[in-house]
Amino acid sequence: MAPWQATVLTLFPEMFPGPLGLSLAGRAREAGIWRLSVSNIRDFARDKHRSVDGTPAGGGAGMVMRADVAAAAIDAASGAFPGAPRLYLSPRGAPLSQARVRSLISGPGVILFCGRFEGLDERVIEARQLEEISIGDYVLSGGELAAMVLIDACVRLLPGVVGAEASLADESFETGRLEYPHYTRPRIWEGVEIPDVLLSGDHARIAAWRRAESERITSERRPDLRRRKPRP
Repeated sequence: MAPWQATVLTLFPEMFPGPLGLSLAGRAREAGIWRLSVSNIRDFARDKHRSVDGTPAGGGAGMVMRADVAAAAIDAASGAFPGAPRLYLSPRGAPLSQARVRSLISGPGVILFCGRFEGLDERVIEARQLEEISIGDYVLSGGELAAMVLIDACVRLLPGVVGAEASLADESFETGRLEYPHYTRPRIWEGVEIPDVLLSGDHARIAAWRRAESERITSERRPDLRRRKPRP
Protein backbone atom coordinates (compact mmCIF):
# COMPACT_ATOMS: atom_id res chain seq x y z
CA MET A 1 0.00 0.00 0.00
CA ALA A 2 1.36 3.43 -0.96
CA PRO A 3 2.13 5.82 1.91
CA TRP A 4 -0.29 8.66 2.64
CA GLN A 5 0.93 11.77 0.83
CA ALA A 6 0.76 15.50 1.44
CA THR A 7 1.49 17.64 -1.63
CA VAL A 8 2.04 21.28 -0.69
CA LEU A 9 1.93 24.20 -3.14
CA THR A 10 3.64 27.25 -1.67
CA LEU A 11 5.69 30.35 -2.45
CA PHE A 12 8.00 29.38 0.41
CA PRO A 13 9.04 25.74 -0.05
CA GLU A 14 11.98 26.27 2.31
CA MET A 15 9.47 26.35 5.19
CA PHE A 16 8.98 22.59 4.81
CA PRO A 17 9.24 20.11 6.39
CA GLY A 18 9.86 22.42 9.36
CA PRO A 19 8.28 20.91 12.48
CA LEU A 20 6.91 18.06 10.35
CA GLY A 21 10.46 16.74 10.19
CA LEU A 22 10.58 16.25 13.97
CA SER A 23 8.98 14.08 16.63
CA LEU A 24 6.14 11.71 15.61
CA ALA A 25 5.63 13.16 12.14
CA GLY A 26 9.34 13.19 11.39
CA ARG A 27 9.89 9.60 12.51
CA ALA A 28 6.82 8.44 10.59
CA ARG A 29 8.09 10.15 7.44
CA GLU A 30 11.49 8.49 7.81
CA ALA A 31 9.71 5.16 8.26
CA GLY A 32 7.80 5.66 5.01
CA ILE A 33 4.35 5.87 6.62
CA TRP A 34 3.68 9.18 4.88
CA ARG A 35 5.33 11.23 2.16
CA LEU A 36 5.77 14.98 1.68
CA SER A 37 5.99 16.65 -1.73
CA VAL A 38 6.55 20.43 -1.93
CA SER A 39 6.22 22.55 -5.09
CA ASN A 40 7.13 26.19 -5.55
CA ILE A 41 4.17 28.06 -7.06
CA ARG A 42 6.57 30.63 -8.52
CA ASP A 43 7.98 27.94 -10.83
CA PHE A 44 4.72 28.15 -12.79
CA ALA A 45 4.95 31.89 -13.49
CA ARG A 46 5.08 32.73 -17.20
CA ASP A 47 6.98 36.01 -17.38
CA LYS A 48 10.65 36.85 -16.88
CA HIS A 49 9.93 38.42 -13.52
CA ARG A 50 8.21 35.23 -12.30
CA SER A 51 5.17 37.25 -11.21
CA VAL A 52 2.65 35.42 -9.06
CA ASP A 53 0.36 38.27 -8.01
CA GLY A 54 -1.51 41.31 -9.30
CA THR A 55 -3.46 44.29 -8.02
CA PRO A 56 -7.07 43.60 -6.96
CA ALA A 57 -9.71 44.15 -9.64
CA GLY A 58 -11.87 47.04 -8.50
CA GLY A 59 -9.08 48.55 -6.45
CA GLY A 60 -8.11 48.17 -2.83
CA ALA A 61 -5.10 47.35 -0.72
CA GLY A 62 -2.72 44.46 -1.17
CA MET A 63 -2.19 41.98 -3.98
CA VAL A 64 -4.01 38.87 -5.20
CA MET A 65 -2.49 35.59 -6.36
CA ARG A 66 -2.86 35.24 -10.13
CA ALA A 67 -5.32 32.74 -11.57
CA ASP A 68 -3.09 31.50 -14.39
CA VAL A 69 -0.09 30.78 -12.19
CA ALA A 70 -2.11 29.16 -9.40
CA ALA A 71 -4.10 27.00 -11.81
CA ALA A 72 -0.94 25.76 -13.51
CA ALA A 73 0.53 24.72 -10.15
CA ILE A 74 -2.70 22.98 -9.12
CA ASP A 75 -3.04 21.18 -12.45
CA ALA A 76 0.52 19.89 -12.26
CA ALA A 77 -0.02 18.60 -8.73
CA SER A 78 -3.34 16.98 -9.65
CA GLY A 79 -1.75 15.33 -12.67
CA ALA A 80 0.99 13.83 -10.50
CA PHE A 81 -1.41 12.91 -7.70
CA PRO A 82 -4.80 12.13 -9.29
CA GLY A 83 -7.77 11.64 -7.01
CA ALA A 84 -6.37 13.62 -4.09
CA PRO A 85 -8.69 16.28 -2.63
CA ARG A 86 -7.55 19.84 -3.35
CA LEU A 87 -7.65 22.03 -0.26
CA TYR A 88 -7.07 25.77 -0.02
CA LEU A 89 -6.05 27.01 3.44
CA SER A 90 -8.21 30.08 3.96
CA PRO A 91 -9.64 31.97 6.98
CA ARG A 92 -13.05 31.95 5.31
CA GLY A 93 -13.04 28.16 4.93
CA ALA A 94 -14.96 25.55 6.88
CA PRO A 95 -13.41 24.91 10.30
CA LEU A 96 -11.07 21.93 10.33
CA SER A 97 -12.55 19.21 12.53
CA GLN A 98 -11.38 15.87 13.82
CA ALA A 99 -14.06 14.22 11.70
CA ARG A 100 -12.70 15.91 8.54
CA VAL A 101 -9.18 14.87 9.49
CA ARG A 102 -10.27 11.26 9.81
CA SER A 103 -11.97 11.40 6.42
CA LEU A 104 -8.79 12.78 4.84
CA ILE A 105 -6.60 9.93 6.11
CA SER A 106 -9.04 7.41 4.63
CA GLY A 107 -7.87 8.49 1.17
CA PRO A 108 -4.47 8.58 -0.57
CA GLY A 109 -3.57 12.02 0.77
CA VAL A 110 -4.15 15.71 0.07
CA ILE A 111 -3.06 18.57 -2.16
CA LEU A 112 -2.73 21.77 -0.12
CA PHE A 113 -2.61 25.22 -1.70
CA CYS A 114 -1.04 27.82 0.60
CA GLY A 115 -2.35 31.29 -0.12
CA ARG A 116 -0.49 34.56 0.39
CA PHE A 117 -1.22 38.29 0.07
CA GLU A 118 -4.97 39.08 0.02
CA GLY A 119 -5.78 35.60 -1.19
CA LEU A 120 -6.35 33.64 -4.39
CA ASP A 121 -8.28 34.71 -7.50
CA GLU A 122 -11.82 33.41 -6.94
CA ARG A 123 -12.00 31.98 -10.45
CA VAL A 124 -9.37 29.38 -9.59
CA ILE A 125 -11.19 28.33 -6.42
CA GLU A 126 -14.35 27.73 -8.43
CA ALA A 127 -12.80 26.26 -11.60
CA ARG A 128 -10.53 23.82 -9.77
CA GLN A 129 -13.14 23.05 -7.10
CA LEU A 130 -10.89 23.84 -4.18
CA GLU A 131 -12.24 23.06 -0.74
CA GLU A 132 -11.52 25.96 1.60
CA ILE A 133 -10.36 24.93 5.07
CA SER A 134 -9.72 27.16 8.10
CA ILE A 135 -7.83 26.21 11.27
CA GLY A 136 -9.39 28.99 13.35
CA ASP A 137 -10.98 32.40 13.51
CA TYR A 138 -7.82 34.42 12.96
CA VAL A 139 -5.59 35.43 10.04
CA LEU A 140 -2.05 34.23 9.37
CA SER A 141 0.53 35.68 6.99
CA GLY A 142 0.07 32.69 4.71
CA GLY A 143 -1.29 29.18 4.47
CA GLU A 144 1.96 27.36 5.24
CA LEU A 145 1.52 27.13 9.01
CA ALA A 146 -2.11 26.11 8.55
CA ALA A 147 -0.99 23.39 6.12
CA MET A 148 1.46 22.09 8.71
CA VAL A 149 -1.31 21.96 11.30
CA LEU A 150 -3.57 20.00 8.98
CA ILE A 151 -0.81 17.58 7.97
CA ASP A 152 0.22 16.96 11.58
CA ALA A 153 -3.41 16.32 12.59
CA CYS A 154 -3.68 13.74 9.80
CA VAL A 155 -0.30 12.05 10.20
CA ARG A 156 -0.68 11.31 13.90
CA LEU A 157 -3.81 9.26 13.13
CA LEU A 158 -2.12 7.07 10.52
CA PRO A 159 -1.59 3.47 11.66
CA GLY A 160 1.80 2.96 13.25
CA VAL A 161 2.51 6.62 14.06
CA VAL A 162 1.31 6.78 17.68
CA GLY A 163 2.73 3.94 19.76
CA ALA A 164 -0.34 3.38 21.95
CA GLU A 165 -3.09 3.84 19.40
CA ALA A 166 -5.73 3.18 22.06
CA SER A 167 -4.78 6.56 23.57
CA LEU A 168 -6.32 8.27 20.53
CA ALA A 169 -9.82 7.04 21.33
CA ASP A 170 -10.38 9.31 24.35
CA GLU A 171 -8.81 12.46 22.92
CA SER A 172 -10.67 15.74 22.68
CA PHE A 173 -13.28 15.87 19.87
CA GLU A 174 -13.25 12.10 19.27
CA THR A 175 -16.44 11.53 21.29
CA GLY A 176 -18.00 14.99 21.15
CA ARG A 177 -16.34 15.93 24.44
CA LEU A 178 -13.08 17.50 25.59
CA GLU A 179 -10.56 15.22 27.22
CA TYR A 180 -10.43 14.65 30.98
CA PRO A 181 -7.49 15.95 33.13
CA HIS A 182 -4.24 13.99 33.37
CA TYR A 183 -1.83 13.59 36.30
CA THR A 184 1.51 11.90 36.94
CA ARG A 185 4.39 11.90 39.44
CA PRO A 186 5.05 13.41 41.93
CA ARG A 187 1.95 12.45 43.91
CA ILE A 188 1.99 15.80 45.73
CA TRP A 189 3.17 18.92 43.91
CA GLU A 190 3.10 22.39 45.52
CA GLY A 191 0.70 21.04 48.09
CA VAL A 192 -1.79 19.66 45.56
CA GLU A 193 -2.39 15.89 45.45
CA ILE A 194 -3.40 13.66 42.58
CA PRO A 195 -7.14 12.86 43.01
CA ASP A 196 -7.51 9.78 45.20
CA VAL A 197 -9.76 8.00 42.73
CA LEU A 198 -6.92 7.81 40.19
CA LEU A 199 -4.76 5.97 42.74
CA SER A 200 -7.50 3.63 43.89
CA GLY A 201 -6.88 0.86 41.37
CA ASP A 202 -10.67 0.68 40.83
CA HIS A 203 -10.91 0.87 37.04
CA ALA A 204 -14.69 1.30 37.00
CA ARG A 205 -14.49 4.28 39.39
CA ILE A 206 -11.62 5.77 37.40
CA ALA A 207 -13.56 5.45 34.13
CA ALA A 208 -16.63 7.06 35.72
CA TRP A 209 -14.52 9.93 37.12
CA ARG A 210 -12.93 10.55 33.74
CA ARG A 211 -16.32 10.60 31.98
CA ALA A 212 -17.70 13.03 34.55
CA GLU A 213 -14.67 15.31 34.28
CA SER A 214 -14.87 15.22 30.50
CA GLU A 215 -18.53 16.22 30.64
CA ARG A 216 -17.82 18.99 33.15
CA ILE A 217 -14.97 20.53 31.17
CA THR A 218 -16.89 20.33 27.91
CA SER A 219 -19.95 22.02 29.42
CA GLU A 220 -17.82 24.79 30.91
CA ARG A 221 -15.51 25.47 27.97
CA ARG A 222 -17.15 24.23 24.79
CA PRO A 223 -20.92 23.80 25.26
CA ASP A 224 -21.26 24.01 21.47
CA LEU A 225 -19.71 20.53 21.22
CA ARG A 226 -22.63 19.03 23.13
CA ARG A 227 -24.94 20.12 20.33
CA ARG A 228 -22.92 18.31 17.67
CA LYS A 229 -23.43 14.73 16.63
CA PRO A 230 -20.49 12.62 17.88
CA ARG A 231 -18.41 10.69 15.35
CA PRO A 232 -19.61 7.06 15.10
